[in-house]
Amino acid sequence: MDETKTAPPPNPPAPATAPAPAPDPSSSGLRETKKRETRRLISDRATELFIEQGFERTTIAEIADAARVAKKTVTNYFPRKEDLALDHQDEFVATLADTVAARAPGETVLAALRRAFLASVASQDPVAGFAGPAFTRMIADSPTLTSCLRGLHDRREEALAEALAEDTAAPPGDITPRTVAALLGGVHRVLFTRIQELTAAGRTNPEIARLLDAEARHAFDLLEPSLHHYGRRP
Repeated sequence: MDETKTAPPPNPPAPATAPAPAPDPSSSGLRETKKRETRRLISDRATELFIEQGFERTTIAEIADAARVAKKTVTNYFPRKEDLALDHQDEFVATLADTVAARAPGETVLAALRRAFLASVASQDPVAGFAGPAFTRMIADSPTLTSCLRGLHDRREEALAEALAEDTAAPPGDITPRTVAALLGGVHRVLFTRIQELTAAGRTNPEIARLLDAEARHAFDLLEPSLHHYGRRP
């Protein structure tokens, strides 16, 4: 008679392992909020000191004391001292290139930048230069900040040239995007400086906005013969 083989008992189920706790989104959000608040606090206290006693004379230690943080915390958030005074550098550098990238169908590069600048004048945007007399004077009185601002204008023009080259599929080595960026960047630089001059002369932001609206239209009109068709978006 054949022997009947019985199957071995099945392996016992593995003990259940408790799943790892999911990260708490509220905790992460609180940390990010705290970082933003700390960054803003340090920047605000630094600006107050720069305006009160001058950028060059203010030390990182004084800023840390005013913000009630360690010196290392200040430099972690702002690696360079000038970053504390000009803390919207990336936004400033990207403004022209971003406007070109977002222009509407049928709109030329010149028309898009003209429209965006006039809108910034109407809203008295600090990034366009409407920073108020105390802040404007702080920059003018500091060789370091004046040099840094020139560098930001240069970087903004370079970013615009790169955006134009990509947008128009310019061949490598074509000087057209760089030339156009120099013309448009130059107009924005002149208008920014004009806002600073009028601010230093005691004009209020609403007064400056009224003057700049007309002056900006004239400045952009000067480029119209050369750039009125350039980069028209399909």
